[in-house]
Amino acid sequence: MAKKSPAAVRRKAASPAPKAKPKPAALQSTRQAPAQRLRPGARSATSRGANGTAVDQPGKGRYVYCIVRADQALSFGSIGIGEEPAPVYTVRCDDLAAIVSDTPLGVLDPTRDNVLAHQRVNETVMREHTVLPMSFGTMFKTSDDVTAFLKSAYRAFSDVLDKMENKLEFGLKVLWDREAVIREIEEEDDDIRRLKNEIAAQKGSTYFARMQYGRLIDAGLQGKSERYVSEIFDRLRDVSVAARANKPIGDRMILNAAFLVSRDTEEAFDARVKALGAHHDKLTFKYTGPWPPYNFVNIRLKLERA
Repeated sequence: MAKKSPAAVRRKAASPAPKAKPKPAALQSTRQAPAQRLRPGARSATSRGANGTAVDQPGKGRYVYCIVRADQALSFGSIGIGEEPAPVYTVRCDDLAAIVSDTPLGVLDPTRDNVLAHQRVNETVMREHTVLPMSFGTMFKTSDDVTAFLKSAYRAFSDVLDKMENKLEFGLKVLWDREAVIREIEEEDDDIRRLKNEIAAQKGSTYFARMQYGRLIDAGLQGKSERYVSEIFDRLRDVSVAARANKPIGDRMILNAAFLVSRDTEEAFDARVKALGAHHDKLTFKYTGPWPPYNFVNIRLKLERA
């Protein structure tokens, strides 16, 4: 079998943000300019009062994307949910801030555009801040409600922000050619090879032989898959903080995992994934990120419908 190029390892950009000029380094930066800080008394594109605080508009609520630490008001431009992207700004409580935009009250449909906008805001904010991403559809009626929410869970949010400080999530999916692996198992296992030959030569019913053959192949596939996955986790353990294995999708995928990585070990993690891809020429690595820590922060709220 021809050896695959290490290019089988593909790291996808975390955001469909405006394209930046490529850099010569192995990793292209996805960082954008810092968020704008609002001067006291200044007005952003959203409706604000003379003191810089958001003014509640009839029929509109506060859609919350994520929570960060912030010691003053921030604005991230018009990148939020809406046919015309809504201005994104902060609602603060002490040193915590919810990243919000004004959105019509009601149940928000999880359309492709809305979900992408939700992700876009989180990915933009995370370039300069540690974020706690909120689940899609989190909305409050007023800014005061957002502030009360931050106040009520202040300690919990602070603890999680401390744990997630300067950490990013990367996704890794590993796939194989199942038929090629089956052929390899047949070549390696004398019993399976002999049984296959007996089935091919037998003129009568081969039902029980085929059942036995299928069980042996399934066991061989399971064993190979577990060995590959165990090695990958072992090789990435010292360059990541935590890992989570999600359910693989389809017959070709043997690993669907998320890794929590410190910003200062991002390049080491990237290099290790690429080295694994180069070493395992029979596997395809699909590598994405950085993302907010979606798989490591689970904030779900039971809110009254607006």
